[in-house]
Amino acid sequence: MFFDYAESGSWTESTFRWNEEDLAGIRFKQRVAVNIAKRTLASRMLDQPVAMPVALAPTGLTGMQHADGEILAAKAAARFGVPFTLSTMSICSIEAVADAVAEPFWFQLYVMRDRDYIARLIQRAVAAQCSALMLTVDLQIMGQRHRDIKNGLSTPPRFTPKFLFEMARKPRWALGMLGTKNRGFGNVVGHVPGVENLRSLGAWSAEQLDPSLTWEDAQWVRDQWPGKLVIKGVMCEEDAVAAVDAGADAIVVSNHGGRQLDGAPSSIEVLPEIVRAVGSRTEVWMDGGIRSGQDVLRALALGARGTLIGRAFLYGLGAGGEAGVYRSLEIIQRELDLSMAFCGVTDIRDVDEDILWKPRG
Repeated sequence: MFFDYAESGSWTESTFRWNEEDLAGIRFKQRVAVNIAKRTLASRMLDQPVAMPVALAPTGLTGMQHADGEILAAKAAARFGVPFTLSTMSICSIEAVADAVAEPFWFQLYVMRDRDYIARLIQRAVAAQCSALMLTVDLQIMGQRHRDIKNGLSTPPRFTPKFLFEMARKPRWALGMLGTKNRGFGNVVGHVPGVENLRSLGAWSAEQLDPSLTWEDAQWVRDQWPGKLVIKGVMCEEDAVAAVDAGADAIVVSNHGGRQLDGAPSSIEVLPEIVRAVGSRTEVWMDGGIRSGQDVLRALALGARGTLIGRAFLYGLGAGGEAGVYRSLEIIQRELDLSMAFCGVTDIRDVDEDILWKPRG
């Protein structure tokens, strides 16, 4: 159930597949006899130094992939030197993550109907000293995800015979969940009047997505938040301009991992036009389909100044907890370093479309 929640898209999963396939179709131009002895992947995202231009994306239910998943991922990211983004729909609360890590992290926000709750949530992120707020604007309504329907994913989970059987087959996961107090949605439960447990959360969350969200609401968030603002979920030039006009310090070109509008283009397909439209006014990042260091390099070559990974670190988290997340970052870093070197570049900040092979027409 929880693996499929991460490893799936909406409807026929076409966009989910295109995110990976379109990245894989971009070829590199190999260079030789270039001095590549000294190389660096160090960069900056939102003026923050990063070990490589990669951040951990906000992913809901991370604490169900592994007990205390958000805390473990945040620790691994801090140790590695890349940003971690906590989802509104995390299992571990903002306060629990802040208490566990010394480095500031980013917080991702959904604007829900209950604006008083959202205002308080923003203030909790301020109190936790989050260094950036990432506003996700592409979840006004929920895309239909067939695997979640098949698995009966719900809030709270229904303890059906199938679910109990699956838990019995994963004793390490089950024991880990039994050993932690973080098993609810920590940013919501106990912070909304009438939502004191998972069962009451289900009724509340079902009516909280806000189809009336507009750019005026994004401006309202900008007014509430004193720090750096990232707007995530932009897939066209017009929305990119609107996001910058609303005060975004960075935007994320993203189709929600193919989990919203099936049949939409891949993130990498629309990235260049958005970079041309607003790249001189704000930082443009990309997520969607990035599974390797080579995918990071492809996005940078087409103009992204940073990238976000979701599923790639969730695989590591589910397999090995904090060590698994750290290992996934190591793999991406090594692939990025070697691929950059083979293209004849020694500084990640110098990567551009010249490293890509273009067939002669």
